Amino acid sequence: MTTVAAAHRSEHDLLGDRDVPAEAYWGIHTLRATENFPITGTAISAYPHLIDALAAVKEAAARANEELGLLEPRKAAAIAEACREIRDGELHDQFVVDVIQGGAGTSTNMNANEVIANRALELLGHAKGDYLHLHPNEDVNLGQSTNDVYPTAVKVATVFAVRGLLKAMAVLQDAFARKAVEFRDVLKMGRTQLQDAVPMTLGQEFSSYAVMLDEDRLRLAEAVELIHEINLGATAIGTGLNAPAGYAESARRHLADITGLPLVTAANLVEATQDCGAFVQMSGVLKRIAVKLSKSCNDLRLLSSGPRAGLNEINLPPVQAGSSIMPGKVNPVIPEVVNQVAFEVIGNDVTITMAAEAGQLQLNAFEPIILHSLSESITHLSAACLTLAERCVAGITANTEVLRAAVENSIGLVTALNPHIGYTAATDIAKEALATGRGVAELVLEKGLLPAERLEALLRPEVLAGSGTPKATSGTVPRVL
Repeated sequence: MTTVAAAHRSEHDLLGDRDVPAEAYWGIHTLRATENFPITGTAISAYPHLIDALAAVKEAAARANEELGLLEPRKAAAIAEACREIRDGELHDQFVVDVIQGGAGTSTNMNANEVIANRALELLGHAKGDYLHLHPNEDVNLGQSTNDVYPTAVKVATVFAVRGLLKAMAVLQDAFARKAVEFRDVLKMGRTQLQDAVPMTLGQEFSSYAVMLDEDRLRLAEAVELIHEINLGATAIGTGLNAPAGYAESARRHLADITGLPLVTAANLVEATQDCGAFVQMSGVLKRIAVKLSKSCNDLRLLSSGPRAGLNEINLPPVQAGSSIMPGKVNPVIPEVVNQVAFEVIGNDVTITMAAEAGQLQLNAFEPIILHSLSESITHLSAACLTLAERCVAGITANTEVLRAAVENSIGLVTALNPHIGYTAATDIAKEALATGRGVAELVLEKGLLPAERLEALLRPEVLAGSGTPKATSGTVPRVL
């Protein structure tokens, strides 16, 4: 006789009984959450840092409870082993609740409790759902509340996600820095308000992008320091109700050991349980990164515009055909996609701001959308930085002849001579050059305003770009003459 395994198991909660798929590690609370929140179609498993962080928090809690004599060693060991498996990448597909949910993250916490409990039951030799032997709430969630578990897990996840972003930003920074060195002797015209300003080098232009990224990496590293403050042990509102004396410190110590992070317990847990200021600050730094990254991409699109009817100062590497109707057209698609990521991050910052503001009294119920928005911003910025570095910046080339010709023909060249021939004479030269189309250097020599040797020294590329001073020895006269 063949025995057919049951397709479902029955579980009970305060609303009644429900059938749960027999092979599922999640249980009735997770089932109800999947029915209640069909919002984004994105499960929390899409954020592996969050799943790993939840497992780390639950393992730390189990260790603390065992240490304090509240949890049997065999149960604590099974819970810890289940958590380690999850942190090794197992069972992530069992974290199925939608990332945006009501309840301040309770559905996420219960999803974790149920998965960990059912895997721990297996490790103890029991069937899934046999909660008499190990319970999601009584054992896995012992001494905890969603209101301290969830924000702590979000903070741990954010720290690890930011590490990835910092590395991606460093890759992009290095790509810009290499181009700065490559283009260090390429003279070009700088522009203000899209009008000719004064000469500079293309290397200086690319160096500024590298410096901006370096500054933002420092700001991001500063902001993430605030994320190391946690409220684990606060339980429901920060008073520590149902958590025994010593639990908060023990759980923090174990979590720091598990994650390798220098975590600290907030000085005032009531304040920490309701405050989302660290997330707001983090989001503000992410917005800063996005704004400056987008500005850099605007420049790349403008500098590469053309190729015949635009600035055409640089060439972006062609990565795909640009048009379904215009043969031969190639678009700056990599900077464009980075621009769009930046727009998203800026919008996410507004969402995080409003979610933090909407908290009431002792709890902010909107941390799920904060998690979602922060995670999207960090993940997408990381991908954008790597894509821009590898698919665009690394392959940029300079149109040196176009750049040189622009300097030779620019009225802005007269600004470099202003201290030496006077503002009035410089103005007259500029007006005549603009009216006649003749070169500035040519007119200066013709009018005898400077001797040729002096003019040659003043118009050397390193002098025009502000990276040197006129040298006594004579060299090749720049083509600007």
